[in-house]
Amino acid sequence: MRENVTISYRGAHYEIGRGKDFYGIWVAGAADSQPSEQWPDTPEGWHGAWTRFTGIEMPGTILPAGQGGGRRTIAAPKNGIIAASFLGLGVALGVVGLFPDYLGGTSLAQQPADVVAHAIYLAVWATSALLIVLGGARLRVGALLGLGMSAVTFGLFFADAGTPIAGGAHLMGAGLILGLVGWLACTAGGALALWGQSAGAPARPQRHTMGLFLALTLAALGAAASFAPSWDSFTLRTSAGVTNSLTAGNAFSNPGAVIAGDLIAMIALVAVVVVAALWRPTIAGAAFLAGAIIAMAAQAISAVVQLGEHVAPSQFGISSAEAARAGLTISSGVTPAFWIFCAFVVALIAMCVGMLIPEGQPALSGPRTATTTFS
Repeated sequence: MRENVTISYRGAHYEIGRGKDFYGIWVAGAADSQPSEQWPDTPEGWHGAWTRFTGIEMPGTILPAGQGGGRRTIAAPKNGIIAASFLGLGVALGVVGLFPDYLGGTSLAQQPADVVAHAIYLAVWATSALLIVLGGARLRVGALLGLGMSAVTFGLFFADAGTPIAGGAHLMGAGLILGLVGWLACTAGGALALWGQSAGAPARPQRHTMGLFLALTLAALGAAASFAPSWDSFTLRTSAGVTNSLTAGNAFSNPGAVIAGDLIAMIALVAVVVVAALWRPTIAGAAFLAGAIIAMAAQAISAVVQLGEHVAPSQFGISSAEAARAGLTISSGVTPAFWIFCAFVVALIAMCVGMLIPEGQPALSGPRTATTTFS
């Protein structure tokens, strides 16, 4: 039984109020008199408590105590179930699309580096569907996570389709078509899950959050800029001791449609990071940001996996017979641009995790009202 506790506001999952010499946040409906978090009974304490409360509670569910008919249980709405079904369909299409021809007569399943990246995309969308089904605040988090992934992977899928678009239509396989349809289904599912939901919105950054906003923006710009240069480095050695080094993978050395896709992915990354940094509540912004970061991290993981793959001499216009006569050996590595990209992605991950930590300085205030007392 709560004693000497006055509840001022209630939300879907938490309630905020005042105890003896402190402000606190309780789990809605819990009988325990001890709050899950508490602050001193000062104006600054109220600011901190209110900021934390509005950051962890679902926007649009906060009401003064006594309004709203008591504790509410939030389950996945009907459109949430439909949205999760779209995501499930998209994931299923993506899994099936791993096996038919993707581009140029080769399937993703035959290319370890590519299949790893696509498996990560599908895992995130599957997680998004699960969170949406669970409902409540998790629905919002799941939808934004999936949409963050969709925003960046749109450009990556467009880049894959760039070669057929540029005039090699015969190179487009069923796997790529299934992947594109799967992306569309997952994106539609994420958008439908947010339809009619109060998921927060971008807001002007507060003075104490300006540093994080600028750091996130600069890290996103750095990651986008280092995504374009060549990542792959190859060293060719002959038995006569002749050595030659080559790089590959520059985004701007491809057909125009492929370049456009890469540029879209880079722009989308920066846009998602900026929007996520401004989003309130912060946890929703972190979910949106996480989807985009994972998409780019998957590109780095793919590059690492590719290091273990055999490099054929034909990749450099050298026949197997010529390579054998010259005693040619080829070793692969990565360029400095790749490590710079990884550093920026790690920085984004660290800041995304930091967005989940309660802020130390108050940013919001609220009326100090008391409408329901437990004794």
